[in-house]
Amino acid sequence: MKPKEILLLGASGQIGRNLIRKFTINNFKIKAVTRNLHAKGYLLKTQGNPGYLEIEEANIFNEIELSKLLKSADICINLIGILFEKKNNTFKNIHKNFPDVLSKLCLENKVDQLVHLSALGIDKAPDSLYAKSKLDGENLIKKNFPKAVLLRPSIVYSVDDNFTTNFMRLLNYLPVFPLYYSGQTKFCPIHVSDMTEIIFQIVKKKIYSQKIECIGPEVISFKEIMQKLLGSIKKKRLLIPTPLIIGNITANLMETFMPNPLITRDQLKLLKYDNIASGECKTNFDFEIPAKLKFDEEINKYSYMWRESGQFSKN
Repeated sequence: MKPKEILLLGASGQIGRNLIRKFTINNFKIKAVTRNLHAKGYLLKTQGNPGYLEIEEANIFNEIELSKLLKSADICINLIGILFEKKNNTFKNIHKNFPDVLSKLCLENKVDQLVHLSALGIDKAPDSLYAKSKLDGENLIKKNFPKAVLLRPSIVYSVDDNFTTNFMRLLNYLPVFPLYYSGQTKFCPIHVSDMTEIIFQIVKKKIYSQKIECIGPEVISFKEIMQKLLGSIKKKRLLIPTPLIIGNITANLMETFMPNPLITRDQLKLLKYDNIASGECKTNFDFEIPAKLKFDEEINKYSYMWRESGQFSKN
């Protein structure tokens, strides 16, 4: 039987790289798209089984190029997203305009399955530009390609993330760490291995026309996450509730002077809202795809990098 061919957009991120491994070892062919083959190709080539991975350099905003890539695809998985804006990489372009074009082209090219990565809680954060753009993108996909599966994950973490690793780095150096909204915002962090299993099972089981909230096995507040990270790197720090005005000043400075800001004003707005299952959508547990990996256990596997003795530190 001819293996199913998947067009994977956003292949070089933490979820994309894990998906390549997951699908190719299960005899799916992956065509991974990257904007810069020279910068990302060497990394992507190590992720898949020989003969099951093809890497393509393409401009995702070139509709002719994108349509050619979709002609041979049975399944399209879109993982493309940004956490902050840069010049032409605006929330509107990446989260709204691109999914609009992609879903139309999937229909034109008779793609069987479209899986789109969105974000949890976006309909509860009306003052966030990030959330609004994600929600607009979802609505356009549903209109253009009703069979699409929309995935709304909570924070996805792993050794390759930009969440736990950045915070462990900061906690390693800062004697005091600010807690906005007193650190009470709740999350359901999900490990990247559980997240890739969800996507794999959706494709394998041929699930269509669903909006699925992807959550981990635990509900943890932001303050508890910081405490768990500190415990894992064996450090003691002061976690201090901090007025939002200071957060906005800090975020504004980071946006102005840092190419990759650690926090933005828009992210501060998102932090107001809990990032947990809404009760209004099905979750991965409803589809019998449980997330099993516990936050404490998984971060301990890589937190040694921020401990005093590094890899030689005692657990």
